[in-house]
Amino acid sequence: MAWNTDPAHTSVEFAVRHMVVSTVRGRFDDFSVAIEGDDLNSATGTVAVKTASVNTREEARDNHLRSADFFDAETYPDMTYVIKRVEGSGSDYTVTGDLTIKGVTREVVLDADVSGPVADPWGNSRLGLSATGKLNRKDFGLAWNVVTEAGGLLVGDDVKITIEAEFTQAQPAEAEPAAAGTQTSAG
Repeated sequence: MAWNTDPAHTSVEFAVRHMVVSTVRGRFDDFSVAIEGDDLNSATGTVAVKTASVNTREEARDNHLRSADFFDAETYPDMTYVIKRVEGSGSDYTVTGDLTIKGVTREVVLDADVSGPVADPWGNSRLGLSATGKLNRKDFGLAWNVVTEAGGLLVGDDVKITIEAEFTQAQPAEAEPAAAGTQTSAG
């Protein structure tokens, strides 16, 4: 069974420390999610994110993040998360997958809270997912940094990931193998 992403209720976001004293939050505005499985513990899928769609609400910072210092969006236009296994029950799950950024692949574990499925007013079955995790950006070749006058780093190494997603169960006619469960968010 395939699940389609509801782009109006789905986001891929991150947070990282800035100069040791604050946190900068951002998101990616262009992504797709494809999920399949008869139940959550057998789910497979891929999240594909367009790196050029990074948005921290600061144009100069976003352009720097798109550059070779960070995502190198021209050379590596996509980063992907491929689900390898889902474990859990009730609303508490652990999602283990391979994250690839700039050609480097590492296993990343996300803690997920799942809601539903529930029937919506239009007769669709909906499922919600809130997933969080953490990674070290240097593990993926995102090593650029500057030491501040006080001796701290301009950009923290740890990046917190937050994915909020809402899915509708695909109807049998929608479940074509090439496009099952895939939609792109426009922000």
